[in-house]
Amino acid sequence: MLIIPAIDVKDGRCVRLQQGKMETATVFSDNPVQMAKHWAAHGARRLHIVDLNGAIAGRPKNEKVIREMVAAVGEQVPIQVGGGIRDLDTIESYLDAGVTYIVIGTAAVKNPGFLSDACYAFPGHIIAGLDAKEGKVAVEGWSKLTGHDVLDLAKKYEDYGIEALIYTDIGRDGMMSGINIDATLRLAQATKTPLIASGGLNSVADVQTVCTKLAPEGVIGAIAGRALYEGTLELKTAQAAADKALGKA
Repeated sequence: MLIIPAIDVKDGRCVRLQQGKMETATVFSDNPVQMAKHWAAHGARRLHIVDLNGAIAGRPKNEKVIREMVAAVGEQVPIQVGGGIRDLDTIESYLDAGVTYIVIGTAAVKNPGFLSDACYAFPGHIIAGLDAKEGKVAVEGWSKLTGHDVLDLAKKYEDYGIEALIYTDIGRDGMMSGINIDATLRLAQATKTPLIASGGLNSVADVQTVCTKLAPEGVIGAIAGRALYEGTLELKTAQAAADKALGKA
């Protein structure tokens, strides 16, 4: 079970949002590269980087700083990047820069053929992001709610050959209220694809719950954001708790 620090980049700075709302941004660092180094030094086994401006614009907007982050730590820590990735050229550019996994969210909903093409062109490198509220998928930086059902899309994406799924409960994200265990469990049980939980991870107790209830169903990681930045969860402690819960300590 991976505890994956999130680094959300907005206007070149490291921020955290509440429920995906851009106007709620709290700046935690003016230097995302230094933040990537910080999490790498504290034992991160993977990093989750999101270009928030890119997610809204539909094209990368913070690519320069993300490339700098990858150059700084990418050789020691696998990195997954999402936000505004809408074409194969962008995927290839990020992979060439040293990114390990590409997260495709909005484009997968709006253009399923693109996700299928990406999985075919870059096998083993494509992760689909499903961001949902009350079971319905949201797009464009969570600014628009669609009528698509999470489980239906997850099964479709699985057929394309994605490497993993990231499931985010928008209502929990940035609220430090705990992972939505029930919704994540339903999704994990409905698919064979490895799942990464996101949104609300807040404490060691949350980590232990994810390990005991979700890991047996194929959940391989949990993304942590605000709790790490505000100090209610310490990365080394969280990862150690996950390892211990799964008998890997």
